[in-house]
Amino acid sequence: MRALFRVVLLIVAAVPAMAGGPGDLPDGGRARVVEVVDGDTVALDDGRQVRLVGIQAPKLPLGRPGFRPWPLGEEAKAELEALALGRTVELRLAPTPQDRHGRVLAHVLEVDGGAWLQGRMLERGLARVYTFPDNRALGSEMLALERQARADRLGIWGLPHYAIRTPDNVRHDVGGFQLVEGRVIDVARVKKTLYLNFGANWRTDFTIQVDARDEPRFRDAGVDPMTLKGKRVRVRGWVKSKNGPLIELDHPERLEVLDGPG
Repeated sequence: MRALFRVVLLIVAAVPAMAGGPGDLPDGGRARVVEVVDGDTVALDDGRQVRLVGIQAPKLPLGRPGFRPWPLGEEAKAELEALALGRTVELRLAPTPQDRHGRVLAHVLEVDGGAWLQGRMLERGLARVYTFPDNRALGSEMLALERQARADRLGIWGLPHYAIRTPDNVRHDVGGFQLVEGRVIDVARVKKTLYLNFGANWRTDFTIQVDARDEPRFRDAGVDPMTLKGKRVRVRGWVKSKNGPLIELDHPERLEVLDGPG
C-alpha cells in the first residue's frame, strides 16, 4: 500500500495538469526563485514574493524581536532551498491570489522536475496543512500527504512541539496553532453559534466554535457539525482562551472526522 501511495504521488508531481491537481488552477506565470525566505515563502526574479498557499512551515524570527524560532524552521528553509532556489517555477494562483502583505498566494511547481513544492514539503514532514475559507484548493490532497508523513513520524511529526494535542492537554497551548484529537461529548447551539464540547464542563473544557454563517461550507462538504456528537474528530487551528481552550472553525478542511459514535 505504501509503495502504491508513492507511485500515485510521483504521478501527481509529474503531471501537474491532471484533473484536481495544481495545474487546474489559474496560471500565474513563470519566474526564477532567487531567495528562499523560510519554509513556505520564496522571492522571484520578477520582484514578486510568493507564499506557498495551503501549508505552514515551522516559523523563523525574520526580524521579529523576541520571536522564538519553531523547531526545524531552519531545516524547512534548507529543504525548500534544495527544491527551488535558482530554479524556474510555475505559479498556479489560489482563489484569493494575494495576502494583506502583498505576497502572491499560489501553488508552486518546479518546472524542470515537475515537483509540486507544497506536496514535497508535506511529504517530508516539514510543513502542516494550513487552509483558509477563501483558499481551500487541494486541501484534501494536502491532508493525505500530511497524514502519511505523520504516520511515518517524519520531520516535525517526530517532535513533541508538533504532537497532536488532546482536549485535556491543549489548555497549555493557548496562543499556538495546534492539531487536537478527541471525541465530541455534546453539541449545543446558542443563538447563532454552534459549540462542540469535549468535556462535561463547557466553562473549562476544550470546545470547537462554528458560527452559523459558516455552517453551509461544512454541509456542502458532507459534514454537518450538528451530527458530530459521539464522534472522534481531529481539528486544527489557533487555540484561544474562551471558557477554557477553544478553536474557531470556519471551513471543513480544518476538521477531520475519524470515526463514528463511540
